Amino acid sequence: MTPVLVPAVIIGVIVVVVLVVVFSIARRYKIASPSEAFIVTGRKGKAVTNPETGQVSTDLSGQRVVMGGGVFVKPLVERVHVLSLSSRRISVKIGGAVSKQGIRLNLDAVAIVKVGGSEDNVRAAAQRFLHQQDEIESFTQEVLAGSLRSIVGTLTVDEIIRDRAAFAAQVAEESISSLSNQGLVLDTFQIQDVSDDTNYLRDLGRPEAAAAARNAAIAEAAARREASQAQAKADEAIAESQRDLDLRRSAFKADTDRAAADAEAAGSLAKAERDQEVLTSQERVAERQAALTERQLDTQVRKPADAARYQAEQEAQGRRNAEIYQAEGAKATAIAEAQAEAERTRLATAANAERATTFAKADADAARVAAAAAAEKVRLEGEAELARRTAIANAVRAEGEAEAAAIRAKGEAEAETQRLRAEAFERYGQAATTQMVVEALPLVARELAAPMSAISDLTVISTDGASALSKGVATNLTETLELVRRTTGVDVGALLRRAGGAGGSAAPAAAPGSGEVVTAASADGQA
Repeated sequence: MTPVLVPAVIIGVIVVVVLVVVFSIARRYKIASPSEAFIVTGRKGKAVTNPETGQVSTDLSGQRVVMGGGVFVKPLVERVHVLSLSSRRISVKIGGAVSKQGIRLNLDAVAIVKVGGSEDNVRAAAQRFLHQQDEIESFTQEVLAGSLRSIVGTLTVDEIIRDRAAFAAQVAEESISSLSNQGLVLDTFQIQDVSDDTNYLRDLGRPEAAAAARNAAIAEAAARREASQAQAKADEAIAESQRDLDLRRSAFKADTDRAAADAEAAGSLAKAERDQEVLTSQERVAERQAALTERQLDTQVRKPADAARYQAEQEAQGRRNAEIYQAEGAKATAIAEAQAEAERTRLATAANAERATTFAKADADAARVAAAAAAEKVRLEGEAELARRTAIANAVRAEGEAEAAAIRAKGEAEAETQRLRAEAFERYGQAATTQMVVEALPLVARELAAPMSAISDLTVISTDGASALSKGVATNLTETLELVRRTTGVDVGALLRRAGGAGGSAAPAAAPGSGEVVTAASADGQA
């Protein structure tokens, strides 16, 4: 072997040895799961003498117990054993267990048992069940069955049946010492069923079952009765609520219908009043238009005619005056010429005839000029008078035409008013008629009381006293309304009653009319 290979071989051997050691250690190191315990054995136990009893036993402290951890098991000198700590469900059934009363009972129970979690319990269980762990169930069944039989013998059937928890606790307490000596722990013990072969339990429960059935029937009947009473009360309350609701609905509907009727009547009457106001306004406008048309007609027709007539008269008068003025001027001219001629004649006979002639010619010329001026003045005055009278005639004609147009417009407005009034009567009928009747009642009452206004002194001979006078007026009014109904077919009283019954809004409309009738009648009666 060469010197180079020697170190390599040594290193390889060392590595192999290390791996073998590590592998051996890994195999010998054991880790316990949570549900198991390791018991490591290999050390020799010591003999121990109990000073009280003098009994000699072996000290097992040399055995190592590992739960939920790890342990290194020395090779060749130690060995590890595994003991399961898992719980075991064990069914316990016994038959013919005799109770304190001598009744044979069959019992079914269930127990949860496991190996105790202390090292002493693990060592004790390992000594007894390590290689026969399945025997734990059979051992536990035997122990619990014996405890059951012993406890059943101390109890009555009622105590066993009625308080199973106490019964199970006594059984567990009875068996716990036996199980703990074996390293076992009883987690839970419950009695599942208790029966017998002689029907004792069935007969035992019959009175109570009958009483329970009777009580249940009574309770059920009482519950049904209470439920029926409660249902009846609920139905009664529902009926009362429904009745109150129906009454309130009826009242609301009546109020709504009444308000709707009032609104409709008020709307009709208000519309009739508005239409009446419109008609009144239209009448006033028509009257103003008629007055304007009358004035236009008077201005455009009558006054133009009067103006034309007046103009003709003035023109004739002007021509006549002009002729008179012209005749007077001609007369004055003739007189002046005659005087001048006489003067010339006189002067001709005089000594200074030539000078006289000259003066006469001058005077004649002056007289002629004066006559011509006077005639022109008269003509101008005649023309001025003619122009003035012509202007007056034109103004009269224009005024006549305006009065004619006013009369024509008034006629047209009256015709339109009558047409609108007719349409209003046709549209509103009853309301319009009632409105007219209400407006006419004060006038009727005033006319009925008018004859009494002319009486200065009045002596009433009646047992009714002065009230007979007002009764007479009322009687006359009633007879007049009856006469109107017979002659025209219009029942004023029925109209007023229908207007008053149509709604709350119609009554106030009729009330003022009635008030006016009473007031007018009273005033006329006092007169």
